[in-house]
Amino acid sequence: MLKGFFNVPIPTNEPIFGYAPGSKERELLKAALADARSTQIDIPMYIGGAEVHTKNKANTTPPHDHQHILGQYSKGEKSHVTQAIDAALAAKEDWENLAWEQRAAIFLKAADLIAGPYRYKLNAATMLGQSKNAYQAEIDAACEFIDFLRFNVSYMAEIYKQQPISSTGVWNRVEHRPLEGFVFALTPFNFTAIAGNLPTSAAMMGNVVVWKPANTQIYAANVIMQILKEAGLPDGVINLIYVSGPDAGDVIFSHPDFAGIHFTGSTGVFQNIWKTIGNNIHKFKTYPRIVGETGGKDFIVIHGSAAVEVSSTAILRGAFEYQGQKCSAASRVYVAKSIWPKIKALMVRDMATFKMGPTEDFSNYINAVIDENSFDKLAKYIDAAKKDPGVEVMAGGNYDKTVGYFIEPTVLVVDDPKYNTMCDELFGPVLTVYVYNDEEFDEVLTLVDQTSIYALTGSIIAQDRYAVEKATHRLRNAAGNFYINDKCTGAVVGQQPFGGARGSGTNDKAGSMVNLLRWVSPRTIKETFVPAKDYRYPFLAED
Repeated sequence: MLKGFFNVPIPTNEPIFGYAPGSKERELLKAALADARSTQIDIPMYIGGAEVHTKNKANTTPPHDHQHILGQYSKGEKSHVTQAIDAALAAKEDWENLAWEQRAAIFLKAADLIAGPYRYKLNAATMLGQSKNAYQAEIDAACEFIDFLRFNVSYMAEIYKQQPISSTGVWNRVEHRPLEGFVFALTPFNFTAIAGNLPTSAAMMGNVVVWKPANTQIYAANVIMQILKEAGLPDGVINLIYVSGPDAGDVIFSHPDFAGIHFTGSTGVFQNIWKTIGNNIHKFKTYPRIVGETGGKDFIVIHGSAAVEVSSTAILRGAFEYQGQKCSAASRVYVAKSIWPKIKALMVRDMATFKMGPTEDFSNYINAVIDENSFDKLAKYIDAAKKDPGVEVMAGGNYDKTVGYFIEPTVLVVDDPKYNTMCDELFGPVLTVYVYNDEEFDEVLTLVDQTSIYALTGSIIAQDRYAVEKATHRLRNAAGNFYINDKCTGAVVGQQPFGGARGSGTNDKAGSMVNLLRWVSPRTIKETFVPAKDYRYPFLAED
């Protein structure tokens, strides 16, 4: 590796393992999967230096095999939230006073542990606990998480490097202090990398953290804590708890030392959190930092000049990889009438080759949705669409939860561009297509911009450069991440900083320096070497 500021390694993106038949990595990952399935584990909370077990247990099961128990986790209550806050605050002084290079070394070591000895264990935990296939787990739990850790260390060094100029006789400097209090990390089920990044990015900047993951991601979150502890993270810097959302909120959002929240989840939850923080603003020692990435109703616009193979591939990958449960997944498509028959034929052909089943079978492209609530919600939308005369179920439409929560990839073609599945966030493998007349491209861009409250990701597929330019400009507020001639998913750390605005969040761009700046409170220091000894300025002298 090249060396950067203060000899910090200049990061490059972690190479993606392909897991092809006969490869060593395929053999090792399958062994990790077999080991995880054969052993039930007791998952503790991590509070200070203690692994905390309770008598109140809950099972963690694969979404694609919900009768198989991977382990049990200890459910906490309000007292555990208080203990986690106390442990974080007790660790705060030592942690924030530790030289930043020492903090950096811990997270660089964690990245190397994930890249090496923990790669297959963390990927297997993600495949089993969150029902991701081998490739989706690899690009998430291994590659993206490693990239977050390494790139964030580089961004941290750049932040500390940026200093003001100084005039003669004066030395100006800026101290990037951690926030005064603790940070609450509330993380989602769908990306192990996000679950790891939200607490570690704040901790890297010298903050202490209380971390509550989604219940359906606890199995992999436990592995993350094992990695961080082996990397040398001091006790109490990140405290992992499994409590209900209301219990966490009641304690955290009333605590005077609450200094910020790092959130990924639903828009409704985030808005309620924001409202609660506002109502309690008089209780806090400082104005809390509120950073959140929430929902999306992500789009693909296909112009009449688009290449049909490119369009079909972008749709199928963007909509159905990880069962449409990426924040960035395509869920609405607007396609020009002149090329729709060819695109439709390609989609039907390729979807007929999709295999759906457990993640342990590497030939399965489609796996299960995360839980029964998600399954039931999606099934209701599909049933309603089947009964609507204005909707064609072009593909899919079937579902079964006997063994796992399997929703067949479903494509709906609608007459009404404001049909509910074009507007509502579904978070599953259900895609809605609206076919427009080619000459109505301008009107469709307005429709795309105004249909949804969200503004996370979107793409334009076209060969006509004027159409590309027009869509890029007209949809500039409709997506925080915008793609040209590609699917609307797959942001890479260091290449496409991720985040959206409007109802999709605060757009503080995970995987960039912008995000890390939210976790520091700058102090400007001016030192004068030869101070003035007389209050009088020259203009006061008599003529």
